[in-house]
Amino acid sequence: MKRSASSIADCLAEGSARVTTKDKAHFITISYSSAIETVNHIIGAFDLEFITAEEYEYFRLKLDEIANKLNALKNSILKNN
Repeated sequence: MKRSASSIADCLAEGSARVTTKDKAHFITISYSSAIETVNHIIGAFDLEFITAEEYEYFRLKLDEIANKLNALKNSILKNN
């Protein structure tokens, strides 16, 4: 879970250093995939009772928000090209 969560920001940082719009969008897509992977880990943690329902809801809402923002960022970058 720590790796997939940190990969969200890592991929954004790497993508920001890319020159082409296509490369930037690619790394945002990878970042989005890491967010979805983290959602899967949160679901597993809840199913295994490692986190409470309240913690699950909190993390899930935050990850949904991040994923939506990543999608909007990618669409904006591609639209402005």
